[in-house]
Amino acid sequence: MEEAAHRIAMISSHLHPSDIQQMERGSVVRRSDCRAKGGAPGFKVAILGAAGGIGQSLSLLLKMNPLVSVLHLYDVVNAPGVTADISHMDTAAVVRGFLGQPQLDSALTGMDLVIIPAGVPRKPGMSRDDLFNINAGIVKTLCEGITRCCPHAVVNLISNPVNSTIPIAAEVFKKAGTFDPKMLLGVTKLDVVRANTFVAEVLGIDPREVEVPVVGGHAGVTILPLLSQVKPPCSFTSEEINYLTDRIQNGGTEVVEAKAGAGSATLSMVGPTAFQNICFFPHIGQAFAAAKFADACLRGLRGDAGIVECAFVASQVTELPFFASKVRLGRGGAEEILPLGLLNEYERAGLEKAKKELSESIKKGVTFITK
Repeated sequence: MEEAAHRIAMISSHLHPSDIQQMERGSVVRRSDCRAKGGAPGFKVAILGAAGGIGQSLSLLLKMNPLVSVLHLYDVVNAPGVTADISHMDTAAVVRGFLGQPQLDSALTGMDLVIIPAGVPRKPGMSRDDLFNINAGIVKTLCEGITRCCPHAVVNLISNPVNSTIPIAAEVFKKAGTFDPKMLLGVTKLDVVRANTFVAEVLGIDPREVEVPVVGGHAGVTILPLLSQVKPPCSFTSEEINYLTDRIQNGGTEVVEAKAGAGSATLSMVGPTAFQNICFFPHIGQAFAAAKFADACLRGLRGDAGIVECAFVASQVTELPFFASKVRLGRGGAEEILPLGLLNEYERAGLEKAKKELSESIKKGVTFITK
């Protein structure tokens, strides 16, 4: 009986780290005796919005990542259940759950990487602007927590509309005096994943062999695939360029309509090896892309060389204060923003359209904080 009580107390210490005082009064084990530093060397990662459609799949994928030693799962609802489920996986990362605003600071303290998928998904008939009023306040609150508890963490922001929520986060950090433009990254990886897949279909090759730079932003015409810079080098007809550009820009709408109101792109954010285990989640697609991007950030934090990804960041590539383009990731976040390279006439015209819409979205985010 004593051994069973000991094991139960250890499990409880992982799932309910806020119950420290109660444990130390009557438990046979103290939290300090548990794997507080994780089961293996690695980084501490927090997912804010872990019980949502993207968050659940993303939590599973990050639990599988060998670079993660501690995984904090935060949400305003259902966090304990998701935490219990994910914690049963026999991988090295220690999982802890945090429920509601009172536990936000505990979830964020000491984190190396914070991933924010929190918010509501886009539904049929809902524009990305419709998302703004709902998600802007959520992002503001979570970023205020980051300024208090882990101001030097890399932040991966997924909450839509990214074109506006990244400026919101930047303004929150500026107000707190903690803004480091290299550490705030808008996750546009899903656009790249889609572009690689759609281009591979046209070329008839494995999408894992394709690399399509996608620049601009993360909504509609602001999503600009640079098809002239595809690797491996190839050429497309005018018809193929129009088809691919339109499909990449409207990939989110395609998924929303196909799901007939059941959710947005969460399935495509996970990998094929994990799909059999999480096919019941409604947002795996976004989680797959987010997990790939998070892994790239972690490898950068580890010091790996040559880690290049597209992300929506504070930028001087154009006259806009934020822009999505290739960045080189390292221990300091987005350590280098790479130039756009040579654009053809079609892409230059698309760039002008993207900048016009991006400008308004950025202003909208800044105004939300400064008004």
